Amino acid sequence: MVRGDLFWGLQGALDRRGLGPVAGVDEAGRGACAGPLVVAACVLRPGDAARLPELTDSKVLTAKARDRVYDRVVQRAVDYSVIVIPAAEIDLFGIHVMNLEGMRRAVSALRNTPGYVLTDGFRVSGLPAPSIPVLKGDKAVACVAAASVLAKVTRDRIMGDLHDVHPHYGFDVHKGYSTTDHGAALDTHGPSPVHRWSYTNVATAAAAHRMPPPHPVVLTVAALENPSVPIRALGPYVGNNERSAAGTAAKSRGGARIS
Repeated sequence: MVRGDLFWGLQGALDRRGLGPVAGVDEAGRGACAGPLVVAACVLRPGDAARLPELTDSKVLTAKARDRVYDRVVQRAVDYSVIVIPAAEIDLFGIHVMNLEGMRRAVSALRNTPGYVLTDGFRVSGLPAPSIPVLKGDKAVACVAAASVLAKVTRDRIMGDLHDVHPHYGFDVHKGYSTTDHGAALDTHGPSPVHRWSYTNVATAAAAHRMPPPHPVVLTVAALENPSVPIRALGPYVGNNERSAAGTAAKSRGGARIS
């Protein structure tokens, strides 16, 4: 694990040693309870950070600034890919599992295999090139920050489109994260098909409305341990499954599958 205090230096060091091209990978939507997880990979030209003065972690940029940076990254990137993982996959395999798998898919979707991959915070096995996790990589490595912007802008646009289909939830404002207003909408209307039904707050709302899930679900360990989630109210069949949607396959209690 490399600490993210190098201020764009790590990518340049790898390039100078002939280990490039360097791909950065990051995600958007990991902490949301609705909508997809979006993972992006991006390869920039050496020295391009100087030509992208607004480039930084997408979360600290305004929406207009993110759109500007997005357009510049798409214009200047040597290569990039964006992977969209729907809520149904997250509900079946877990957010952590799908986050890692999304990073593998994003790197594999690049036109050319990179010489090195820098990931934001997580060590990812199974990549087609050597890799290093960088703590706060979206603030320290230009190609990771660029991937962060690609993922965030793509996901925000998807959530805006989902708001048009499911206007009750305010997806255009909170983008599927668990805000107070989003929680109130879940309590009033129950979850939509694009919610993550394995999550505790969504499973609780579904049980209160007696709504079966629209796809197979493996509840998170947190949801299984929450007494407010009557598991059998969520679907006609509940079995044991050694996976949990929290990505804690090593835990013997696993999760409960609803189908």
